Amino acid sequence: MNLMITMGIMLIILSTVVMMIASILSKKSIIDREKMSPFECGFDPFATARIPFSLRFFLIAVIFLIFDVEIALLLPMMMVMSVSQVNTWMVVSSIFILILLLGLYYEWYQGALEWTN
Repeated sequence: MNLMITMGIMLIILSTVVMMIASILSKKSIIDREKMSPFECGFDPFATARIPFSLRFFLIAVIFLIFDVEIALLLPMMMVMSVSQVNTWMVVSSIFILILLLGLYYEWYQGALEWTN
Protein backbone atom coordinates (compact mmCIF):
# COMPACT_ATOMS: atom_id res chain seq x y z
CA MET A 1 0.00 0.00 0.00
CA ASN A 2 2.85 2.36 0.85
CA LEU A 3 4.46 1.62 -2.49
CA MET A 4 1.30 2.65 -4.37
CA ILE A 5 1.01 5.93 -2.44
CA THR A 6 4.69 6.68 -3.04
CA MET A 7 4.38 5.93 -6.76
CA GLY A 8 1.25 8.12 -6.97
CA ILE A 9 3.00 11.04 -5.31
CA MET A 10 6.02 10.61 -7.58
CA LEU A 11 3.78 10.58 -10.65
CA ILE A 12 2.03 13.77 -9.56
CA ILE A 13 5.36 15.51 -8.85
CA LEU A 14 6.86 14.35 -12.16
CA SER A 15 3.85 15.44 -14.21
CA THR A 16 3.78 18.83 -12.44
CA VAL A 17 7.48 19.38 -13.15
CA VAL A 18 7.07 18.43 -16.83
CA MET A 19 4.07 20.79 -17.20
CA MET A 20 5.96 23.66 -15.57
CA ILE A 21 9.02 23.14 -17.80
CA ALA A 22 6.80 23.00 -20.88
CA SER A 23 5.00 26.20 -19.93
CA ILE A 24 8.28 28.03 -19.24
CA LEU A 25 9.83 26.92 -22.53
CA SER A 26 6.73 27.74 -24.58
CA LYS A 27 6.48 31.40 -23.53
CA LYS A 28 7.11 33.90 -26.30
CA SER A 29 9.62 36.44 -25.09
CA ILE A 30 9.00 39.05 -27.78
CA ILE A 31 5.49 40.40 -28.32
CA ASP A 32 5.51 42.12 -31.68
CA ARG A 33 2.64 44.09 -33.20
CA GLU A 34 3.15 42.47 -36.58
CA LYS A 35 3.20 38.99 -35.10
CA MET A 36 0.05 39.64 -33.10
CA SER A 37 -1.88 41.05 -36.08
CA PRO A 38 -3.87 38.77 -38.42
CA PHE A 39 -1.84 37.33 -41.27
CA GLU A 40 -2.46 38.88 -44.66
CA CYS A 41 0.64 38.21 -46.80
CA GLY A 42 2.82 40.36 -44.55
CA PHE A 43 0.88 43.55 -45.26
CA ASP A 44 -1.35 45.48 -42.93
CA PRO A 45 -4.94 44.31 -43.33
CA PHE A 46 -7.04 46.43 -45.71
CA ALA A 47 -10.17 45.93 -43.65
CA THR A 48 -11.10 44.29 -40.40
CA ALA A 49 -9.91 40.73 -40.06
CA ARG A 50 -13.16 39.67 -38.44
CA ILE A 51 -15.85 39.32 -41.06
CA PRO A 52 -19.45 39.20 -39.86
CA PHE A 53 -20.79 35.68 -39.53
CA SER A 54 -24.27 34.76 -40.69
CA LEU A 55 -26.40 33.75 -37.73
CA ARG A 56 -28.79 31.91 -40.07
CA PHE A 57 -25.95 29.73 -41.30
CA PHE A 58 -24.96 28.96 -37.70
CA LEU A 59 -28.53 27.99 -36.74
CA ILE A 60 -28.89 25.72 -39.78
CA ALA A 61 -25.55 24.08 -38.90
CA VAL A 62 -26.63 23.49 -35.29
CA ILE A 63 -29.98 22.04 -36.38
CA PHE A 64 -28.17 19.77 -38.85
CA LEU A 65 -25.84 18.61 -36.08
CA ILE A 66 -28.76 17.87 -33.75
CA PHE A 67 -30.62 15.86 -36.39
CA ASP A 68 -27.40 14.05 -37.28
CA VAL A 69 -27.07 12.91 -33.65
CA GLU A 70 -30.72 11.86 -33.69
CA ILE A 71 -30.10 9.68 -36.74
CA ALA A 72 -27.19 8.09 -34.89
CA LEU A 73 -29.65 7.30 -32.09
CA LEU A 74 -32.25 5.92 -34.49
CA LEU A 75 -29.95 3.47 -36.29
CA PRO A 76 -29.36 1.08 -33.35
CA MET A 77 -33.12 0.72 -32.86
CA MET A 78 -33.22 -1.98 -35.53
CA MET A 79 -30.55 -4.02 -33.73
CA VAL A 80 -32.40 -3.76 -30.41
CA MET A 81 -35.67 -4.95 -31.95
CA SER A 82 -34.54 -8.58 -32.10
CA VAL A 83 -33.65 -8.76 -28.39
CA SER A 84 -36.60 -6.82 -26.95
CA GLN A 85 -40.35 -7.28 -26.87
CA VAL A 86 -42.08 -5.98 -29.98
CA ASN A 87 -44.73 -4.01 -28.08
CA THR A 88 -42.18 -2.25 -25.87
CA TRP A 89 -39.94 -1.55 -28.86
CA MET A 90 -42.86 -0.07 -30.82
CA VAL A 91 -43.94 2.21 -27.98
CA VAL A 92 -40.42 3.46 -27.25
CA SER A 93 -39.51 4.03 -30.89
CA SER A 94 -42.87 5.68 -31.63
CA ILE A 95 -42.44 8.09 -28.72
CA PHE A 96 -38.86 8.86 -29.80
CA ILE A 97 -39.87 9.51 -33.41
CA LEU A 98 -42.86 11.59 -32.24
CA ILE A 99 -40.56 13.78 -30.14
CA LEU A 100 -38.24 14.22 -33.14
CA LEU A 101 -41.14 15.14 -35.41
CA LEU A 102 -42.52 17.62 -32.89
CA GLY A 103 -39.07 19.24 -32.69
CA LEU A 104 -38.87 19.41 -36.48
CA TYR A 105 -42.34 20.96 -36.79
CA TYR A 106 -41.49 23.46 -34.05
CA GLU A 107 -38.32 24.52 -35.90
CA TRP A 108 -40.31 24.80 -39.11
CA TYR A 109 -43.02 26.85 -37.36
CA GLN A 110 -40.45 29.21 -35.85
CA GLY A 111 -38.92 29.76 -39.30
CA ALA A 112 -35.48 28.46 -38.38
CA LEU A 113 -35.38 26.21 -41.45
CA GLU A 114 -35.86 29.05 -43.93
CA TRP A 115 -32.57 30.20 -45.44
CA THR A 116 -33.84 33.61 -46.51
CA ASN A 117 -36.52 35.83 -45.02
